[in-house]
Amino acid sequence: MTISPSITSPDRRRLRLLGLLPWLFAGAVVGYAILVGGYAATVVSFALIYAVFVTGLNLFMGFAAQVSFGQNAFAAIGGYVSAVLTASHGWSPLPAMALGMAAAVLAAAIIGFPTLRLKGHYLAMGTLAIGLIAYEITVEWQSVTQGYMGISGIPPLSLAGYEVSSDRGQLVILALVVAGGAFAAARIRRSRFGRALSAVAGSEEAAQALGIDVARYKLMAFLLSAGFAALAGSLFVHVVGFVSPEVFGLHMVIVTFTMLYVGGIGTVAGPLIGALIVSLLPETFRAFKDYQDLAYGAALILLLIYAPRGLASLFSTRGRS
Repeated sequence: MTISPSITSPDRRRLRLLGLLPWLFAGAVVGYAILVGGYAATVVSFALIYAVFVTGLNLFMGFAAQVSFGQNAFAAIGGYVSAVLTASHGWSPLPAMALGMAAAVLAAAIIGFPTLRLKGHYLAMGTLAIGLIAYEITVEWQSVTQGYMGISGIPPLSLAGYEVSSDRGQLVILALVVAGGAFAAARIRRSRFGRALSAVAGSEEAAQALGIDVARYKLMAFLLSAGFAALAGSLFVHVVGFVSPEVFGLHMVIVTFTMLYVGGIGTVAGPLIGALIVSLLPETFRAFKDYQDLAYGAALILLLIYAPRGLASLFSTRGRS
């Protein structure tokens, strides 16, 4: 962040405090869930898994301004590789998760090289097809995925041979993973790679004129995004202990897009804030019973009208200096 010389010290402090508010909110929500445990911990755990997925999606859609409706395919690869290796072949979760991420990144490299030559709506349709193909494979390849029956008996996360089966323990691990992902995203945005992505997001033609290899940077952002998606898929199956094709269907695409835009596309805190808000809103409106979906939809519309760049952008110090 570049602070103008005209900004005084009190102004700088206010800007820093303003930028910390989303993180303080997220920390308060996670801390409360750890304290009370039970259902609150389960809801926040799912929100944090989505936050990992949306952080990767933000690298491709927010930082590089590309569109992908097919990231659920890479979550499915990570989730199913982890589920099959641990439940059917006795692997430990961590190496299974690592292999799932490697498989997803390899698949993204094979798919992304021809697909990323497309632009705009064509790229969106191409990536949507990737997600649909992955869904059909999880349904039809029954000898491995068990089809609609799904795979059960997936072991929980484990560290150094100790299984973390309690809801509070899993929540702490997920919080650490999300914090690591957010730190990586912040470092990427400030790096030379992040600045190149910003140039690509501004104008691919102008970036190419500056000597930036646009195709290579788009592919690298796509691979990183696939890695985050695969990690989220693996975390999900180990936290829930079960996986079926519906988990990585079109609903996941819609929910994660909502999280990204509500939280703030292109911001570091946005994926986490969006995942928490979109996950907690249905619980907030549960008291309305029959009107829950109506209240939930109205709240999302109001959020997008009055905060079109997402909630995190309201507290962003970028542009204020």
